Amino acid sequence: MRSSRPVFRRRRGEGLRRRFARLAGAFLLLLLIWLGGLIYFTTLIPDSVADPTTATDGIVVLTGGSDRLHEGLQLLADGKAKRLLISGVYHEASLDDLLREGRVELSPPLRDCCITIGYRAGNTLGNATETAEWAAANGVHSLRLVTADYHMPRSLLEFSHALPGAQIIPHPVFPDDVKSKEWWLWSGAGGQVVSEYHKYLAALVRSWIDRLAGR
Repeated sequence: MRSSRPVFRRRRGEGLRRRFARLAGAFLLLLLIWLGGLIYFTTLIPDSVADPTTATDGIVVLTGGSDRLHEGLQLLADGKAKRLLISGVYHEASLDDLLREGRVELSPPLRDCCITIGYRAGNTLGNATETAEWAAANGVHSLRLVTADYHMPRSLLEFSHALPGAQIIPHPVFPDDVKSKEWWLWSGAGGQVVSEYHKYLAALVRSWIDRLAGR
């Protein structure tokens, strides 16, 4: 009588190969979805300031580089808005410190009346929440948002959610150390863009959950 063990072993091996093939196919599909999302995300990164001239009620600078501060302070000096919020400032930094880092000379009346320093925000969601409170307190219905180009898609997502109905004009700056449009050629830029993509996905999922929950 022939043994059935080789048949069982062959069937077990075929079953394992099929399971492995299904897992490999699922992994490849997820990888393609992730890669497609990453490519789409990079198309959201601006490569210029689309609207550099429209005046708004306020300007918001998200801290993270002297180029952002310089641009926001210069916009205020040029009369693009009557108020400026610098959000996410380190708790020991003063206005004088920020003006030195921003390298813009402001008249004493302008610096005394029109700049608010926000110390409470520790991330982009906190920036949006802090800005919403500042906007409500100061009657700000339109604002120019100043942050780095690679950070702009997530910032717009968070700010649009926190300030529904407000006019938000993106005003990106372009830091030299992040080559956002050639990120695949630079390991540091690639890591920065991929990290920002993951944070954008997390913010997108959270905004969906908030809408479903009626928040």
